[in-house]
Amino acid sequence: MKKKKQDKLSMKAKASSHSGRAAPSDSSLSSASPSLPSSPLWYGLSGALALAAIVWAYWPTLTEMVHKWESQPDYSHGYLVIPIALVFLWSRRSSFPTENVGASWWGLGLLAAAVGLRVLAGRFYLLPLDGWTLPLTVAGVVWLLYGTPVAKWSWPALVFLWFMVPIPFSAERWLRVPLQAIATKLGTAVLMMLGQPAIAEGNVILLGDHTLFVEEACSGMRIFVGIFALAFAFVLFSRWSYWQKALVLLATLPVAIVANVTRIVVTGLLYQHVSSDAGQKFSHDIAGFVMIPLAAVLLWLFLIYLDRLFPQVEELRPTGKIFGNAPPAAN
Repeated sequence: MKKKKQDKLSMKAKASSHSGRAAPSDSSLSSASPSLPSSPLWYGLSGALALAAIVWAYWPTLTEMVHKWESQPDYSHGYLVIPIALVFLWSRRSSFPTENVGASWWGLGLLAAAVGLRVLAGRFYLLPLDGWTLPLTVAGVVWLLYGTPVAKWSWPALVFLWFMVPIPFSAERWLRVPLQAIATKLGTAVLMMLGQPAIAEGNVILLGDHTLFVEEACSGMRIFVGIFALAFAFVLFSRWSYWQKALVLLATLPVAIVANVTRIVVTGLLYQHVSSDAGQKFSHDIAGFVMIPLAAVLLWLFLIYLDRLFPQVEELRPTGKIFGNAPPAAN
């Protein structure tokens, strides 16, 4: 019996030596996972089918979302969110994970959470919540079809998709009313410092013989959302520390307020020194295209200031290569 076992072992050793590799062990065979389709055609086809399914499932939500983009100027930036998210993916193409790409069942958990929130939104008529589940669904599909490495690689674009979803009315009202009041008071104060007879009564500025209404559409909400999206994009790709990124995000609110107060002041000066038609034309036609670029410039100046206020200093340790091998000091 011993001789037969030795002959079998020697035959296995010869077979493995002739093949140039070791025979697979039982543990390696048991740990091997079943093979999944990994061709680019499979990934492209599965992604297209998943995209079609998402569009079909969210079609009523998407139509309502596009209607708000068209009817409310505060959300007109929604058309740009998906193209900018695609730009994020294109800019990160060099770091795309080419290994360990495959299906991951963890994506089912995220999809289940999104479906549960949609059911909750339909049950209690929480329509804004239904729109907020769209990025979660897209993230769950990416995680399910392509795995954890691809989900981590694409997370900046996935998170950015939330900017295309309108803010719930209660939260929007909570932001709009204080912004409207602050803009009215600061605009009146600046006009008074410029020598103009301005008095604030609620959200109305009495400016000489003219009356300026700081309406909800002029509260600066549109500027704030647009600048916050711009700052968020900077934070995603910046190598600054976390506290510096937090300062950038916090700076979006005062930047939006300054830009909006500038609009009110310029409108008031046009009313006083040019004509009412010029003030109305600037406030309703021109300011919408000028204020967001102005706020972007203000944010850029803040970034320059912050970068120079906290410069990155490279610490060098003294070595013999820099200072040379100095002779020892004499006693």
